[in-house]
Amino acid sequence: MSLKHVFFIVFLSSLVLGFADGNSGKYPIVVSTWPFVEAVRAAWRAADGGFSAVDAVVEGCSACEELRCDGTVGPGGSPDENGETTMDALIMNGVTMEVGAVAAMRYVKDGIRAARLVMQHTQHTLLVGEKASAFAIAMGLPGPTNLSSSESMEKWTKWKENGCQPNFWKNIVPRDGCGPYHPKSNADLTEGECFSSNLMGVVEPRSSLVGLHSHDTISMAVIDKMGHVAVGTSTNGATFKIPGRVGDGPIAGSSAYADDEVGACGATGDGDIMMRFLPCYQVVESMRQGMEPKLAAKDAISRIARRFPDFVGAVVAVNKNGVHAGACHGWTFQYSVRSPDMDDVEVFTVLP
Repeated sequence: MSLKHVFFIVFLSSLVLGFADGNSGKYPIVVSTWPFVEAVRAAWRAADGGFSAVDAVVEGCSACEELRCDGTVGPGGSPDENGETTMDALIMNGVTMEVGAVAAMRYVKDGIRAARLVMQHTQHTLLVGEKASAFAIAMGLPGPTNLSSSESMEKWTKWKENGCQPNFWKNIVPRDGCGPYHPKSNADLTEGECFSSNLMGVVEPRSSLVGLHSHDTISMAVIDKMGHVAVGTSTNGATFKIPGRVGDGPIAGSSAYADDEVGACGATGDGDIMMRFLPCYQVVESMRQGMEPKLAAKDAISRIARRFPDFVGAVVAVNKNGVHAGACHGWTFQYSVRSPDMDDVEVFTVLP
């Protein structure tokens, strides 16, 4: 066999295995919400070392949990009304479309690893509460452990001293206290209140409830050296949430979505509003139809803003060509990227 034939066979093999020159220049790529630089570096090291997209996402999100990014990822942050911190997390494999997730998980600090265990060892998608904790511990994760911290308890104590304000309750009495709460009766409604809220669809502004340091998520997408896509999220949810609340973090299509044929999306912000629109599913489907990431992201955000002009949130999109972009509403958004043409993680700023 001639040398020319050998090179031709090697070239064909590289195409089959995903190592063609066209891929090597674009991948791997890591994209994450917010300037969570160390988390992106951890994911990049894994992906650049040849690990799968799923493994890289786990490494990145786990690093953020350990670092307690912004106090809203990992243990020790975002206490609920009872002062307890719980975990929400998700992982999605864009090759198989498998999803593993945990929500309102107590006593286990490793949210993203618990989510991967759900994907690996069950035929379910989502486990919740103490049963999720028992599953994670049975599968080998450390626990049970107290997920609160001195900082989270101090924040909770000050909130209680302020009459538990602001909070996520509506149409209840007492309005300005810590409860116990009861539904408003007709006699409690002020004149015109029932008409405006029920018939006109007017919703109470939420800007005081959701902000940069009260409600946040790491949502990370990775395309590995083989060109395969995965996404993951981790969060300890909204600060002072009603116990039992589950936001968009563990909901596939809302906080994150991946499809090996198209690309990926990650979201952050007011999950209670955003999960009603499945913005990341919308972004990926728009890109599937040929829309560039920037337009796909803007379109998904505008759909929400038209109905909820006071909401705050953002999405970041990346397609299979490695093109990335973000869109936001109600705040200035930043996202982080590492790709082969970068010496280190770069942070991009998106204005509302």
